Amino acid sequence: MHPTLSRERSPLRDLALYSVLALLCVLAWDYSGLDYPVMQVLGNAQGFALKTNWWLEEVLHTQARQLAGVVLMALILMVWWPRGWFRDLSRLQRIEMVLGILWGLLCISSLKRISLTSCPWDMKDFGGTAIYVSHWRWGVGDGGDGHCFPGGHASSALAFLALCLPWLTHATAAARRRGRVLLVGVLVLGFILGMTQTVRGAHYPSHTLWTGLICWAVAVLNHWAFDRLAHRRQALAKS
Repeated sequence: MHPTLSRERSPLRDLALYSVLALLCVLAWDYSGLDYPVMQVLGNAQGFALKTNWWLEEVLHTQARQLAGVVLMALILMVWWPRGWFRDLSRLQRIEMVLGILWGLLCISSLKRISLTSCPWDMKDFGGTAIYVSHWRWGVGDGGDGHCFPGGHASSALAFLALCLPWLTHATAAARRRGRVLLVGVLVLGFILGMTQTVRGAHYPSHTLWTGLICWAVAVLNHWAFDRLAHRRQALAKS
């Protein structure tokens, strides 16, 4: 039996509620208009002092992304050879985790590919050639290279929000506690990676927020699809 909560607890409804609340928070940040003022605090006409900082560029950017790739490979192996906590999940749930992460990464990279929004360090105020244009002005270029929205580096952590959902909707309280621990851990890591790029001048704060929201939405939709599949399998097994 697929070890999820009973329908009476409506875990998917709870996830939808959390999604709406997260959306409202991100929209509130966008409405505040604080993106550019934050970057003006961090940079000046000479650029961003921490752009080439070794810890930020090499450790928290390059090596962190490489580590995320290693973790993803380990999760793929867990589909067939589960260890530790993963033994409590069905193979279908382990497949759900991996596909949810991959969908999140693909979605972020695809949106970046078509985005006309340039990075802060491309702005004239920070030594570049572009002018600031809100990412809400779809189809309007800013004179820069574009392809900077949402935050790709933050997705190296935030795509792993898909890892949390089978735990958060599990039938046992212990598993749900694990899910909450994983959720907090992923969000903290995503915040760290996002802020790494912000202080370097690579992304506005909103880019990280939207990356998190998009990865969460993709993970929830992926979980909903696998939940429907699991219930269909149960119904066929009983018939």
